[in-house]
Amino acid sequence: MSFKIGNLVIENKIILAPMAGVSNSPFRILSRKYGAGLVFAEMVSDKGLLYNNEKTIKLLYMTDVEKPMAQQIFGSDLKTMVEAAVYIDKNSNADIIDINMGCPVPKVAIKAQAGSALMKNPDLIYEIVSEIVKRVSKPVTVKIRSGWDHSSVNAVEVAKRIEAAGAAAITVHARTRSQGYSGLADYDVIKAVKEAVKIPVIGNGDVIDGPSAKRMLEHTGCDAVMIGRGALGNPWIFREIDAYLKDGTILERPSHEEIREMMVSHLDSLVELKGEHIAVLEMRSHGP
Repeated sequence: MSFKIGNLVIENKIILAPMAGVSNSPFRILSRKYGAGLVFAEMVSDKGLLYNNEKTIKLLYMTDVEKPMAQQIFGSDLKTMVEAAVYIDKNSNADIIDINMGCPVPKVAIKAQAGSALMKNPDLIYEIVSEIVKRVSKPVTVKIRSGWDHSSVNAVEVAKRIEAAGAAAITVHARTRSQGYSGLADYDVIKAVKEAVKIPVIGNGDVIDGPSAKRMLEHTGCDAVMIGRGALGNPWIFREIDAYLKDGTILERPSHEEIREMMVSHLDSLVELKGEHIAVLEMRSHGP
């Protein structure tokens, strides 16, 4: 059930997605405890790192318990993206540097012309990835979308450029930027990317349990599945999927007592890391 990103062995095929305000250190610890083979930290701004922004620097906090872990960066300028990647390579214990080319939110994709906006410029994608790969020692991965919109689904073209640039793996969120998080993920896009490249492909979109994870893996042939919204308030999803993929076992849901203890422990860790006000705000992401 394991696979490799570069020389890094990932113990299973189930990965926590990078989610702003969610994939912080306490939740990454929880996700690893409950069976995630690899966890991604929430994205950090390239310029925030280079300007030594206190809030951005704090987002790099991690513990060895979380490893293996990937740190994601976002931006659109070649020079600052490379400098930010070098900063992480030298100053973070993360095992992987991931480049965000999939975020659809207007603040990132439109105002900053970063995230999924980069899908409109495969040449710049190649330049950013190739220059970062040359300058850092950690494996470099990239998270993309199907394309900008339905008239420009170019994930296969972009994936080929990313592979040629030297990336160690690609994550494909099988929705366009215009879809955001609505509609169904198009698994045929992930399948096409997997057939087009030799590096590992991680599928993302609509995986909420064991059966849906199995469907994605079987339909696309991808090497692993990434869980985002399915993990909100539900960190045990990782062990449930792992058990189902191994032999079809459907685990019992955790008891009310286990859930209560997990919530209290998670909140305590968040308060210690971020203070009570921010901790409570971020915990709301895990509510119904």
